[in-house]
Amino acid sequence: MAVSARRGSPLSPEEIHAEALRLIDERGVEALSMRKLAAALDVNPMSLYHHVPNKEALLDGVRGLVLSEIELPADDGSPWQEQIRALATGMRALAHRHPSLYPDLSAHPQLTRQDTLWKVLSRVLTAAGVPEERLSRVRNALFAFTAGILLAEINGAFPAPDDDAFDEAVTLIVNGLSAYAGGGA
Repeated sequence: MAVSARRGSPLSPEEIHAEALRLIDERGVEALSMRKLAAALDVNPMSLYHHVPNKEALLDGVRGLVLSEIELPADDGSPWQEQIRALATGMRALAHRHPSLYPDLSAHPQLTRQDTLWKVLSRVLTAAGVPEERLSRVRNALFAFTAGILLAEINGAFPAPDDDAFDEAVTLIVNGLSAYAGGGA
């Protein structure tokens, strides 16, 4: 059943989330409202509520859309060091594609509950030698370190974008994991 039709086509959740992301990228999370989104979609604001119950549910959908953009390294036997670099680079690309959403995303539990990302990170950390009983803590610490670097970068604490500083941070992660897994900590 078509709930809302304009231009002869029904409104879809995918279209709603994509347009909300476009508005967030343009003006920021705080500037997004259901009314502004409805105007951008050329629909009655009440039509949105047939697809998303509230703004937080809308943001959950947008976060999910953005998380699906992360390029994750394949389980192809490449060295864990390359896979850690690929994960960090994928997160960095995401932060720079959506700098207005990234602070919200990095602070939101949805990112740390994203099964695919966490499974890949866990696989890579296991390959790096992190023991199973410490995997959760190492994963969380690594996420916090990386998120902090990316927030500093998109908020202008580093000269924009500072590839050398980012490369050094990833090298610290790789070297730290090598020492940790080798019995250093």
